[in-house]
Amino acid sequence: MPRTAAPLRTSPSLSPSLKSPVPRAADSDRRRTNASVILRSVLEHGPVARSSIARLTGLSPASVTDYCARFTELGLIHESATPQRSNGVGRPHVPVDLDASRFVVGGVHVAVPYTTVALLDLRGRVVAERRIGHDSTDPSRVLMRAADMLDALLTEAAGTTPLGVGVAAGGWVDRDSGAIVEHPLLGWRDVPVREILGARTGLPVHVDGHARALVNAERLFGRAARGSRSVLHLFVGNVVDAAFATNDEVHHGPRSQAGAIAHLPLRGGTEPCGCGRVGCLQVELSERTLCRRAREAGLIDGVNPTHVVAVAEGGNPLAVRLLTQRARMVGRAAGLLLDILNPETVVVTELGVMRREDCLRALREEVGDERASAVVPTSFPDSVLAVAGGSVLLDVLYRDPLAVSPSASPGRI
Repeated sequence: MPRTAAPLRTSPSLSPSLKSPVPRAADSDRRRTNASVILRSVLEHGPVARSSIARLTGLSPASVTDYCARFTELGLIHESATPQRSNGVGRPHVPVDLDASRFVVGGVHVAVPYTTVALLDLRGRVVAERRIGHDSTDPSRVLMRAADMLDALLTEAAGTTPLGVGVAAGGWVDRDSGAIVEHPLLGWRDVPVREILGARTGLPVHVDGHARALVNAERLFGRAARGSRSVLHLFVGNVVDAAFATNDEVHHGPRSQAGAIAHLPLRGGTEPCGCGRVGCLQVELSERTLCRRAREAGLIDGVNPTHVVAVAEGGNPLAVRLLTQRARMVGRAAGLLLDILNPETVVVTELGVMRREDCLRALREEVGDERASAVVPTSFPDSVLAVAGGSVLLDVLYRDPLAVSPSASPGRI
């Protein structure tokens, strides 16, 4: 059944005396920016006194107080129950913190073998998560099943209000149109994800590539890249792609094509690619290749890469070697991207690197001692796909928090 989200705030009628769009655009941008930095200060430092937010952001105490009042009205923040004294002098401050109990966001990640559906709170924490195996890769069926599962999770999450749905996937994802333009492994072309899920759920839907979504997740909720002025995220699953952010902004490129690295040549690669070359990055590093090699070695049946990790954890040296060799090749890819983009931090989402110290060590050895400390695993090893989906919507929220209407009430609507 379609649901109603907290609706978007509509602008009041404009005074006839204010006819120039330039000041209005500037004022709107400034308000949006101020609201964003204040809410993010609460996210990062809460519970935090309003006076501390003013110092952190450089905004006036009066502005901070005004925005905090708006956020309280919206239900995004609340006053902490325990006042804080300022150096033991004067009246105690009443700190504010995020209200993570009222709102949730839906997160959908479409992978090749399955779709992950989740609910996240305002701190990016996974409240509920389910996986749906694909009995068909028909896009309408995959998305309808995801919408049905999301509805079931929201029914279980009584007392919360959904703000919207974030959808992440590999391949070429156009954020502006809300479409998956091309996903070769799923056979999808020009799938209007936002339109399909929006019509089915009745909620605002935002769509982006999973590597870009995870850069934003690290920026908002993670520890791996906090404080870095430039971040590269390398996602290695069945799909291999990347995202790059500088000064808190992820680069999308025309029609969001930035980050397509599947056919970069990888030194030492031996796998034939469908493009006619040998050793392309995706075919060399993909989980499909890992599982095929593990089957050929008699280690597993099927196509689940976590089974390779399980065999390695049981002490099988061949499984360990497959994982560490793959990690070294991932390190080679990371080194190539470091040479090209020179980011302060490289965050890697790859199964072995997330689960095993020997894989992380092998990756860093391949990158080289001088740059090894710049390469870190994802901050979300236990829920990376759920976080990717939810962070698409949460990034929108933290960039423009006043778009949530105070007329929304808690509970199912």
